[in-house]
Amino acid sequence: MEYVQERVTTLHDFTDPVPDAPVDEAAVVVPMTEREHASLAAERVMTALEDVAPDRVVIALRAEAERVPAVRDWLDSFDLTVETLWCDGPRLQELLASEGLNGRRGKGRDVWLALGRAAESDLVAVHDADASTYSRAHVPRLLFPLAHGFRFSKGYYARVENRRLYGRLFRLFYAPLVRALEDAHDAAILDYLGAFRYALAGEFAATSDVIRSLHVQRGWGLEVGTLGDAFHAAGLDGSAQVDLGLHEHDHRAVSGPAGLSTMADEVGAALLRAVEGGGVAPDYGTLPARYRDAADALVDAYATDAAFNGLEFDRAGEREQVESYADSITPPGEDTRLPPWNEAPVTADEVREAVRADIDAAAEEHA
Repeated sequence: MEYVQERVTTLHDFTDPVPDAPVDEAAVVVPMTEREHASLAAERVMTALEDVAPDRVVIALRAEAERVPAVRDWLDSFDLTVETLWCDGPRLQELLASEGLNGRRGKGRDVWLALGRAAESDLVAVHDADASTYSRAHVPRLLFPLAHGFRFSKGYYARVENRRLYGRLFRLFYAPLVRALEDAHDAAILDYLGAFRYALAGEFAATSDVIRSLHVQRGWGLEVGTLGDAFHAAGLDGSAQVDLGLHEHDHRAVSGPAGLSTMADEVGAALLRAVEGGGVAPDYGTLPARYRDAADALVDAYATDAAFNGLEFDRAGEREQVESYADSITPPGEDTRLPPWNEAPVTADEVREAVRADIDAAAEEHA
C-alpha cells in the first residue's frame, strides 16, 4: 500500500471509506446508451445511487426513438429524482442546429448537454454506467474534496482483470506522451496533466462554476479536455484525485471505428490542444520518436510489474499498440469543442423543453 502525494492532492483508499460528503447538494451525470439500459452494470449503478441519494441524477441517454419509453420507465422505477435527457430527439437537434451547435455527435456532446442541466446544482459528479464494480462510495469520495476547498476532483483506479493489465490507452499512449513532453518542456500544464494517476477515467466532480467553464470535447477526448480546462479553472492547488479502488468495465479492440486506435486520435488531439493552450509548443517532428522511446521504457516496466504479480503480459502486443498510437501524434487540427455553458447560445432550460417534447412524442408514437 502506498501513500504518496502527487502535485495534486491525492486521497487514498486506506480504510475503504465512505466519507461524509454533500451528496444532497449534488447532481450526478451518467451517460448511458440503450445497450447499457437494464444491464447488470447499469442496474448496479442505479441501485447504488438510490443508496447514495443525491439531489438528482441526469441521464445523458443515447437511444433510438422506439427504445426511449422503455428506458425512461426503467429509470423512473428507481427511488431517485431522475431527469432523462434523450440526446437524439429531432427537436433537440433543431435547437442545436439553429445555433450551429449540432455538429458531430459523441459521448462528449451528450455529457455536455447533461452538464448544462446538472450545473443548476451546486456540485456535479460524472461517471459512466458500465462499471460492474461500481460502489456507493464513489460519489461521496468524488464530492468529498469539493467540501474541503477544492474545485475539481478526479477519480483514479486500477484496471486489472482476468489476470491482465488493462487501461491500455492510458498506459501506452497518454502516460508516455506526457512523459515525452515533460522531458522537453518545463510547464505547469504538463505538471498538472502528469499528476493524475488515471487521466482517462470517466469519473470526476466539480463545482458548478467550473462545470459551466468547460469547453467540452464532442467525442473520446472528453476526459483529457476536461483536465485541460480544469487546469485553468482550478489549478494544481484547487484539484484533487481520489482512489476508487479496482474497476472492471467494458474493453475495446485496438482497431475498428470504435477501437482504441480511433480513440487515440481524439485523445491525442485533446491532449495536445490542452498542452498548446498551456503555453507549450511541441516539436511535432521529433515528438513521435520521443514518445516511442518513453513508451518502450514503460512497456518494460509494466512487464516487470506483471511478472511480479503473476499476471499475463504480451510484450510484443503492447509494443504493436505503441506503434499504432504513434500515428495519432499530430497537431490537434480544427477546434470543434462545444462552448462553455456560461457562454452558450442556448440555455439549459431550452434544452430541457426540447427534450421533454421529444420524449413525449416518442412515447406517443411507440406506446
